Amino acid sequence: MSKIHVLVVEDEPTLARIIKDALEANDFKVSLAADGVAGLEAFTQVTPNILVADIMMPQLSGLDMVRKIRETDRHTPILFLTAKSTVDDVVEGFHAGGNDYLKKPFGMKELMVRITALLGRITPTCVPQKEKIQIGNYRFDPGKRTLTYLPTGECHELPNRESEILQRLCQTPHAIVPAKDILLDLWGDDDFFSTRSFQTLISRLRRRLAKDPDVKLINQRREGYRLLY
Repeated sequence: MSKIHVLVVEDEPTLARIIKDALEANDFKVSLAADGVAGLEAFTQVTPNILVADIMMPQLSGLDMVRKIRETDRHTPILFLTAKSTVDDVVEGFHAGGNDYLKKPFGMKELMVRITALLGRITPTCVPQKEKIQIGNYRFDPGKRTLTYLPTGECHELPNRESEILQRLCQTPHAIVPAKDILLDLWGDDDFFSTRSFQTLISRLRRRLAKDPDVKLINQRREGYRLLY
């Protein structure tokens, strides 16, 4: 059985080596790149199962590198490593195409948990990846991450996290989905920054669904969220 291949793009040599040693000790295959340009080239050459990337790097930032990757690859899980942890920074990472983030400094045990969680999301089991979902006057395509307003044909590609949240809500339409369950499923924790990021993305989804007055994304306080249509 082939090993899971992790590409680590990190410009701090000591940290890159620590991550590599920890991953290899857990039976991962690891490739290293020292900046965004080298990371982009390595991604094309080695086709990793998962990408772990620093955000602040010389030549090409992690955000710009991932934007370029997402032009052709929408599915490889991407974990950002960042010393920047404001809500806006985190949301920008998700919009660039990241699937999760890990704030520096971090422990190797937490890194392993994040990577394992991301790899576990490669093949969703509750909603088939290619199944299109009708949400009132909208059609949601989880596989392409698109939301189309059917009366006009207006179509938007959703950032990864918005698509994941909408998909999670569609698994049990009209039922209350606890916010904590979504946070743990998608972020791996329910800390302050994860909660704020989640609330920001919920607001964005509400705006996207606002053209159909019968579609409502309701916050049941202290319980969770319901998608009605």
